[in-house]
Amino acid sequence: MAYEIPVTQARAELADLINRVVYGNERVVVTRHGKPLVALVSADDLRRLDELEEAEAIGAAEETVISSVSSLGSSSTSGAGGERQRFGIAAEHRGPNVT
Repeated sequence: MAYEIPVTQARAELADLINRVVYGNERVVVTRHGKPLVALVSADDLRRLDELEEAEAIGAAEETVISSVSSLGSSSTSGAGGERQRFGIAAEHRGPNVT
């Protein structure tokens, strides 16, 4: 649970708030008119948040690639015939040994 403090009081107690965050492992939420404005967190907490955001971004990118590859394999236009139809190709090269 975070400790909440109004911005006017936080200005006067900034040094104490920093000590609470760094040494007391607390999180401080500074409010204005009772609504959260900013939060004071330790540098370690910030690093963990950044790592979490990065991991989520990587996971989202991987999901996009996986769903794109999956949709290619399951589309009704998959395979050589489907590709010819999809791109409007009327003929294909079969090579000299194919009749």
